[in-house]
Amino acid sequence: MPSYSIGQAARLLRVSPETVRRWADAGRLPMRRDGSGSRMIDGEGLARFAKERAADDERAASAGPPTSVRNALTGIVTALTVDDVIAQVEIHSGPHHVVSLVTREAVEELGLAVGVTVTARVKSTDVYVGRS
Repeated sequence: MPSYSIGQAARLLRVSPETVRRWADAGRLPMRRDGSGSRMIDGEGLARFAKERAADDERAASAGPPTSVRNALTGIVTALTVDDVIAQVEIHSGPHHVVSLVTREAVEELGLAVGVTVTARVKSTDVYVGRS
């Protein structure tokens, strides 16, 4: 069964090691000590916790009408290029950079501009996963 150090878990969850320590101390993350006394986070418990956090984030991001799209990234518009028909919208959501092509009309209707908070919803038929 895989296990992760506090630092590894923090990188995977995109939080500080101190946050992971607090969650483990509060019993939110299953933790044990290895033979040298170092704190280790159980891999299955970490996966379950990450999934729960993602569901919480998704619920918070989906304050609008229900949708079938499950991958929602709340972020900020960092660049916007608009021509006569199409627009390119760049969004940063934490470490993620999303670029979307939408119509000029959609940009105008949504009031998109650099600095506006948006939620990018991603639905794809192909997802490629590699082991890191």
